[in-house]
Amino acid sequence: MSDPECSSTISRDKSVVIFDGQCNFCLSQIRILRFLDLGNRRLTFLSLHDPAVSREFPQLKHEDLMQEMHIVEPTDRVHTGSDAVKYLVLHLPSLWITAPIFYLPGTGPIWKSLYRWVANNRYRLAGKNCDSGNCKLP
Repeated sequence: MSDPECSSTISRDKSVVIFDGQCNFCLSQIRILRFLDLGNRRLTFLSLHDPAVSREFPQLKHEDLMQEMHIVEPTDRVHTGSDAVKYLVLHLPSLWITAPIFYLPGTGPIWKSLYRWVANNRYRLAGKNCDSGNCKLP
């Protein structure tokens, strides 16, 4: 089951953060983002396992969503992986202080590699949330 604070009801006037709702590491990061988005003014959150994803964003492939976080702007522009993190840094005022680190010239490949490593190891880092039973072994 995904985070109870993240539901199928999404606001298309905000950017939608699509994340792995079965990933404990991801859920903890979403809780932090929710806190940093003072009053939920800029973001709404949706687990990639929610049926609303395929209904609202048919252009996004489940396999791609499993690889990295996606952010869909109200204009339908999509940011993925480390570029999604950079998007958050610029759009959440409480993260602006970190922007210089993420935008240092030549650091893009480092951020992409670091993001890819974390994404590939996210279940090892904090485990998998299997409350719904749909990810348990037979």
